[in-house]
Amino acid sequence: MSSSEVLQALPVPVLVIGRDQRVTDQNGGAARLFDANLVGRHVATAIRQPALLDAIETVLSGAAQADVRYLVSKHGRELIYDVHVVMLASQNSAMLTFLDVSPREEAGQMRSDFVANVSHELRTPLTALSGFIETLRGPARDDPDARARFLDIMEDEAGRMNRLVADLLSLSRVEDMAGMRPTDLVELDQVILMVINALTPAANNREVTITTAFDIDRPIKVVGDQDQLTQVLTNLTENAIKYGRKGGTVQISVRALDLVPAFKGPGLEITVQDEGEGIDPKHLGRLTERFYRVDNHRSRQLGGTGLGLAIVKHIVNRHRGRLRIDSTPGKGSCFTVVLPMPDPA
Repeated sequence: MSSSEVLQALPVPVLVIGRDQRVTDQNGGAARLFDANLVGRHVATAIRQPALLDAIETVLSGAAQADVRYLVSKHGRELIYDVHVVMLASQNSAMLTFLDVSPREEAGQMRSDFVANVSHELRTPLTALSGFIETLRGPARDDPDARARFLDIMEDEAGRMNRLVADLLSLSRVEDMAGMRPTDLVELDQVILMVINALTPAANNREVTITTAFDIDRPIKVVGDQDQLTQVLTNLTENAIKYGRKGGTVQISVRALDLVPAFKGPGLEITVQDEGEGIDPKHLGRLTERFYRVDNHRSRQLGGTGLGLAIVKHIVNRHRGRLRIDSTPGKGSCFTVVLPMPDPA
């Protein structure tokens, strides 16, 4: 096997630079990375990052190897490569290998952001609780009205922490099961009715009417995890009640789709529609991010943890489904989940 064949077989982008700093060889990965055939070109005309050019010059000047970062923007996304530059004495050249570490860096950043967000979300109620405890031991010790008011607030803050911890545990469990496809046959119409019964008191408090529209023969069966599908419908319906118009209607609709291109077969479409204020389009793409809120103050007032839609997204992904969010300011929001239909056999 020739050296060129070996180069082409490598799974990472590779460039070979001669003593005159011109590219003498490259593989297909490098051609895709740089969107060009660089053979014969001076490396400085293709790579304009001083740190990498210095590493190449260092190795060509006699150093055994050098390591450096290479940053590039492709298709609107910032990519990070670890570049290893090594001397090929037999060819009197330097070889560059580019290892894409973007996923690792993104995962690290996500972990940092997650810890920072959890810390922030817990710090607020803990600070409030500490302050109220101090007040109850001091100035409000003999004030029954203030004591009752502070205890109510403390109960709300403790409940908020409980909801946050519960959602964090739920999200962790869903992520742990991400690679395990559910195999149970679930009667979805029964799940919907159970969710409606459970949320009727909350709907009554806001004078909201929950209606259903089943454009499909019942019972409606899907392959899934009943507890997780219950959680999806609970989260979406509860959000519609909270953020929809007081005195309005929340409609849960189900219909069959003959062909869903993503599934290459039939699907089941479940929509939860509210009559709320709607959501500005600039927020739609980020709604399923952890702790992302359109309105931080209102969400916290209503008991939101900022994790509900992230949990929904992970569960839908585990069921090989699709989640779509449509909203127009002033005209409400529609959350749609599409699931594969089970094989009739």
